[in-house]
Amino acid sequence: MKELEILKNEELVKSFSTIIEGVGEDVQREGLLNTPLRAAKAMEFLTQGYQQDPVKILKSALFKESYSEMVIVRDIELYSLCEHHMLPFFGKVHVAYIPNGYIVGLSKIPRLVDVFARRLQVQERLTTEVLDCLDDTLKPHGAAVVIEARHMCMMMRGVQKQNSTTTTSAFTGVFRNFETRNEFLNLLNNK
Repeated sequence: MKELEILKNEELVKSFSTIIEGVGEDVQREGLLNTPLRAAKAMEFLTQGYQQDPVKILKSALFKESYSEMVIVRDIELYSLCEHHMLPFFGKVHVAYIPNGYIVGLSKIPRLVDVFARRLQVQERLTTEVLDCLDDTLKPHGAAVVIEARHMCMMMRGVQKQNSTTTTSAFTGVFRNFETRNEFLNLLNNK
């Protein structure tokens, strides 16, 4: 397994060297000597979600509990890479569920977000992946995910809009009911 990891890293290092040369830089310049290796390590870290199992993470802290009111974990920091330009997008994720006999350790919800965020992504898919995994694994009465993010692909290039924010949401079960959804959204707005 270690040999495969080293080979993957070596391929990434070569790829980053090629990119640096491709933009017209000298990869042998002092300031760039270790950049291909550092960039390869960064890319491995930023895409580590491909090697993680989100269901296993949630199931590692599932507890039988009769609590049946809304559980919200809000303002979870989000850092991901846009799959179209491989530029960062970042923001906050808000997750809620209404238990149906089981609760999950609160730290597992941010870990779940990170698993899917540490893959090449689009915000819309990220929203539904977090929701679907939570819903399929916990089988709650309902679940909700709202993501608010800023995209460097819109800020640094293209339309170059510095103050735009993208919000996505997805709901299952009782969160599809107007009253439950409004309670969740009102709680999010009461900072």
